[in-house]
Amino acid sequence: MGTVVNRSAGRPRPVWVTDALLGAAVAIIMAAVISANHGGRNDPDALSYVWAFGLGSLMLVRRRHPVLVLAITVLGLFAYYTAGYPAVGVAVPIAAALFSAAEFGRIWWAVCAGAVALATSVFFRLFEGQDVSLVVGYELAGHAFLIAGSIAMGDSIRSRRALLKRSREIVALTTDRAQRDSEAKAQTQRIAVARDLHDSLGHSTTVVSLHTDVAREALERKNEAAAIEALTLIKQTTATTMVEVRRTVAMLRASDRSSRSAASLSNIGSLIDPVSEVTFTTDIRVPAALPGLVDTTAFRIIQESVTNIVKHSTATRAHVEVDCRNNELRVSITDNGEQNNPSSEVGFGHGLSGMHERVTALGGTLKVDSSEGRFAVNATLPCGRSA
Repeated sequence: MGTVVNRSAGRPRPVWVTDALLGAAVAIIMAAVISANHGGRNDPDALSYVWAFGLGSLMLVRRRHPVLVLAITVLGLFAYYTAGYPAVGVAVPIAAALFSAAEFGRIWWAVCAGAVALATSVFFRLFEGQDVSLVVGYELAGHAFLIAGSIAMGDSIRSRRALLKRSREIVALTTDRAQRDSEAKAQTQRIAVARDLHDSLGHSTTVVSLHTDVAREALERKNEAAAIEALTLIKQTTATTMVEVRRTVAMLRASDRSSRSAASLSNIGSLIDPVSEVTFTTDIRVPAALPGLVDTTAFRIIQESVTNIVKHSTATRAHVEVDCRNNELRVSITDNGEQNNPSSEVGFGHGLSGMHERVTALGGTLKVDSSEGRFAVNATLPCGRSA
């Protein structure tokens, strides 16, 4: 609480300025009431005005010591009347101290101090023989309302300040949560893009490596036609891969995430056409309205399977089957070869780990079998409206 906002100027104002203005108002009002010289055994003198100045000065420390300021104010009021100075009432001199105590959370101290001051004033005035109807019937209600109003105003400001503080905290927490969610979403997108790029580049690198060896062997045998064919396939594979990389990055940057990726079952030919060493047959029966994420995941499963067949199998034939029945997409890839090193590649390969993560994220199942001299991948994915 080092500053108070000056709404008219739009600049923060030091709190001591507010307290000094409040203190000056208290001192001026009390000096004016004392100058009226109403009642009392003694006329106003310098000491009575010093008392008024002292009440105002207490406002400078009201924030740090609200209870002490309240106690000194009430006791000072009793001492003032004991000295026989002119009447200044009971509520007006302590109103600012009551307000300050309530404003800074000492509401019960304020209530007790106000009650003690009011009860003491009524008791001594009646003890001195003042008219009961005047003291109790006329003035008591006004003093009580002023005391209660001062306490209520202070507590209202305290409550409003606490509400504003909580509101700022909620806004800060909401902003922080939104930022964390945004960062988490961005991280998820980065992981998805990294996985897509891994699958795409891994497959194309395998195909390029394979046909590089074919071209090298063809050149060693001086078979220029075979070398040209292999190099052409390399060029086509790299060009297709670059197109898919650009599309993937463009989808990450675009605000519309609904656009289809190049990784789709409709582009299955881009996976198997460049592979000349393995004869692929396909049987794909899927609806046109297949959910995009399911479509992409099925494509990536086939892509990783083709990559593993080319890299680690001695297969000459492979079959890809995709079918959607009963809101379930079934993907099957099998070959007729043997895995070169199934325990290290199939069980722990990053590509198959990523494949498993994709399938699990959609609530599907994945089974990879490299036994009995064959490589088989079977996956099921939900392909209904809720997928």
